[in-house]
Amino acid sequence: MPRVTDEHRAARRQQIVLAAARCVAREGFHKTTMADVIAEAGLSAGAVYGYFRSKTEIIRAIADLAVGEAAHVIGELAVREETVTPSDVLTCFVERIDALVAETGIDLPRVGVQTWAEAVRDPEVHALAKEKMGALRSSVEEVLRRCQADGTFAVDADPHRAAQALFGMLPGFVLQRLVLEDVTAESYAQGFADLTR
Repeated sequence: MPRVTDEHRAARRQQIVLAAARCVAREGFHKTTMADVIAEAGLSAGAVYGYFRSKTEIIRAIADLAVGEAAHVIGELAVREETVTPSDVLTCFVERIDALVAETGIDLPRVGVQTWAEAVRDPEVHALAKEKMGALRSSVEEVLRRCQADGTFAVDADPHRAAQALFGMLPGFVLQRLVLEDVTAESYAQGFADLTR
């Protein structure tokens, strides 16, 4: 019997996570069932349950995907050779959201809103979202400290408070994109840059 490689396992896991994200984008977490995910993934129940024992584990994996991408963006900014501005942080985030939508074909902003709604309803998802979002906001705070060192952010400003405000811009982008439908990554980032001139 051939051995399953780590690459194969990672690809199969990603297949399931993306299938679940498509279901959530259509129906929300509350209506999405494991049977829906199994059908969307085109796999057997045993194959899906071999990777995820419950819907909550899948929610965690979807959150990990989103936060992992955001953390990657922050990591790139932290090591960038050129100076970094607060506007760069927001620009990189919203551009990455657009790129992920294009790459996956999944309305990830809609999945994000569904995740926030589930976090309000389900204490386990709330704890997960709080942990992930808190870590990400702390990373934004560290980049703002880098901005202070680069001279692109006031040295007497409080990076913690500023990170709270800047991090809050992301849900604003997502909600306007979904509801008003007239916001693009470019217009939003430029609008923020205009505000902070």
